[in-house]
Amino acid sequence: MATRKAAARPNVSAEELLHHYREMLLIRRFEEKAGQLYGMGLIGGFCHLYIGQEAVVVGLEAAADEGDKRVTSYRDHGHMLACGMDPKGVMAELTGREGGYSAGKGGSMHMFSREKHFYGGHGIVGAQVPIGAGLAMADKYLGNDRVTFVYFGDGAANQGQVYETYNMAELWDLPVVFVIENNQYAMGTSTKRSTKSKSYWERGVAYGIEGEEVDGMDVLAVQAAGKKAVEYCRSGKGPYILEVKTYRYRGHSMSDPAKYRTREEVQKMRDERDPIENVRQLLLTGKHASEDDLKAIDKEIKDVVNEAAEFAKDSPEPSTDELWTDIYAKEIPQGEAIEA
Repeated sequence: MATRKAAARPNVSAEELLHHYREMLLIRRFEEKAGQLYGMGLIGGFCHLYIGQEAVVVGLEAAADEGDKRVTSYRDHGHMLACGMDPKGVMAELTGREGGYSAGKGGSMHMFSREKHFYGGHGIVGAQVPIGAGLAMADKYLGNDRVTFVYFGDGAANQGQVYETYNMAELWDLPVVFVIENNQYAMGTSTKRSTKSKSYWERGVAYGIEGEEVDGMDVLAVQAAGKKAVEYCRSGKGPYILEVKTYRYRGHSMSDPAKYRTREEVQKMRDERDPIENVRQLLLTGKHASEDDLKAIDKEIKDVVNEAAEFAKDSPEPSTDELWTDIYAKEIPQGEAIEA
């Protein structure tokens, strides 16, 4: 049955706390730059920014091991950066350049990295959930002790395919962590108006799936819950649900004016709950870093992001010949895994 007992907030080293700070700041600065490039017309189509939700992926990546997989929806740039994908390749893909992870043919919602075990952002709401269960099923079949993180939002949590996947995942004891990134507004409708139940993780009770609610604005709380979930899945007990309560500062996408909430509400969250500022204060009060140290880190991160933006601008657009490539698979990944 589902559980309400949250994992204990971990004591982490100064080095780990600084790592969390760097990773969250990289995502924040990268997304701010992506917003600028979108405004300049260098990024076309859809662009969904992750600003405010950084603690979710950074905390969960701290709980992952090498070889663990992740799959998510269209708000995916943060997930890519958190799992170690190159900011240059991500930015180049956003701008539709051949230096991007999908050679400029996928854009914001369709990037993949086999090397980093990132199986894409997906534009169809909820479609990544059964895909994630499939990844976990492959790992169970191969007996490689890997776990898959499947990210989806509060809006997608009302999709029927999510519950079909819950049923199969529990039935087959799949090593999958279902991460509900509840930013409280789905595309633009408050959960209070769209969803009758008070929580999403408790819906797993019907299938016998364990789970809990987590403060998604606290990277250490997310890390602790992530480790608990991963240990549960890796031990062969089946799936686990984490409902991570978070908040995005921008609209659903760059084209969303976000008139469904007040500026005061957003500013209050920034002032009182910002995940990066919270870690910044921990570093300062614990004397793990000085103001000058943190300013130097911010400059370093800005340099990385600016370099990624320049790389994207300088990278050429893909040739029209690329329209005919990457249509059929040339290899069978499962065959490689079996041989390994």
